[in-house]
Amino acid sequence: MEHYYQPEIECASREEILKLQNERLVKQVKHVYDNVPYYRKKMEEAGVVPEDIRSVEDLHKLPFLTKDDLRDAYPYGLMAKPLKDCVRIQSTSGTTGRRVVAFYTQHDLDLWEECCARAIMAAGGTNEDVVHVSYGYGLFTGGPGLNGGSHKVGSLTLPMSSGNTDRQIQFMCDLGSTILCCTPSYAAYLGETINERGLKDKIKLKAGIFGAEAWTEEMRRDIEKSLGIKAYDIYGLTEISGPGVSFECSAQTGMHVNEDHFIAEIINPKTGEVLPEGEKGELVFTSITKEAFPLLRYRTRDICVLTREKCSCGRTHVKMTKPMGRSDDMLIIKGVNVFPSQIETVLLNGGYAANYQIIVDRVNNSDTLEVQVEMTTEMFSDSVSVISKKEKELVNALKSMLGIYAKVKLVAPKSIARSEGKAVRIIDRRNLYS
Repeated sequence: MEHYYQPEIECASREEILKLQNERLVKQVKHVYDNVPYYRKKMEEAGVVPEDIRSVEDLHKLPFLTKDDLRDAYPYGLMAKPLKDCVRIQSTSGTTGRRVVAFYTQHDLDLWEECCARAIMAAGGTNEDVVHVSYGYGLFTGGPGLNGGSHKVGSLTLPMSSGNTDRQIQFMCDLGSTILCCTPSYAAYLGETINERGLKDKIKLKAGIFGAEAWTEEMRRDIEKSLGIKAYDIYGLTEISGPGVSFECSAQTGMHVNEDHFIAEIINPKTGEVLPEGEKGELVFTSITKEAFPLLRYRTRDICVLTREKCSCGRTHVKMTKPMGRSDDMLIIKGVNVFPSQIETVLLNGGYAANYQIIVDRVNNSDTLEVQVEMTTEMFSDSVSVISKKEKELVNALKSMLGIYAKVKLVAPKSIARSEGKAVRIIDRRNLYS
């Protein structure tokens, strides 16, 4: 079986990358058409046959896949390989509906782990590092992906999983962890706890690879300062493979997409029109090397920008920005589009903790927005009048950013539940009335 991993491909010319993508796309479309009746029907309804797809230029002719399609086809409807050829599944949380289950052949796992290995190496990882993996294991892709990537690099791998912060810090100190892999919210919590215990000089971390939830540049700087590291972003979806679809390099100016495995497009989320490079829109991925669960033109619902500007690291693969929000679950409050990252930017610029919650409700048929923010220990000792003044300052800053009024409530330090997985940032109570 062909082995696709080629480290040199990360610095290949655009012509070389396109040639590879064209070959693999044509092969993949036929593979899906021949083996996935669900998608074959969608192609036939769109009037497309495999022979119509001769290069990346023809990609726009293919129909989209959405998460609704994955749920409708659950569990086996999008498999392109017999069950006997599959060795593992991974799954989403299923918190918004029926679970999405992704299947992997051994070859799929090898390619996924090699993508994660690239992310670790881009963060400076070598076989002399100790990679501390605090993403969840089990069905969640975070732990298994980075765990396998660390093995590919040859690093000593600590499969910590999430939770048990005391043990995390003990192993970090005792075993000399050098690269931390977890959600950014848990990294912030670990940094806070390590500094509170006076253990910062006991840890040897040099880098962190953080993903699975949205985080801002302000939060990055806070984490880098509290842990004394360089913080790298990583992106992926269970539906496409898991973390490692794209990753940051030392430039920290966007995440390089592994273009030898995935073709990225940006579309207008309302019309489906493909947008030119540099324009903001919805990210769409096509898997061109996956065997068991290859998705063509999968709509991620993440809003971002693609750019091919030359990168100082030498990699030539297209870069995507951090997701700037979602095309499907952004908050629409009083007719205004609100992204949580906007609120986080205001809070962190104001010197507040990264732990906060956004509460949206509907009272007398009118939307309300409340932002609960933890005070620092110093703030907590202030008088009621001083706290009230700070709340008013935040109200004004948020109105300037969002264009609408948000009630602000400053709460006691550590009163908002800490997260060892994905942080619960938004509580939208309006759903109770639907």
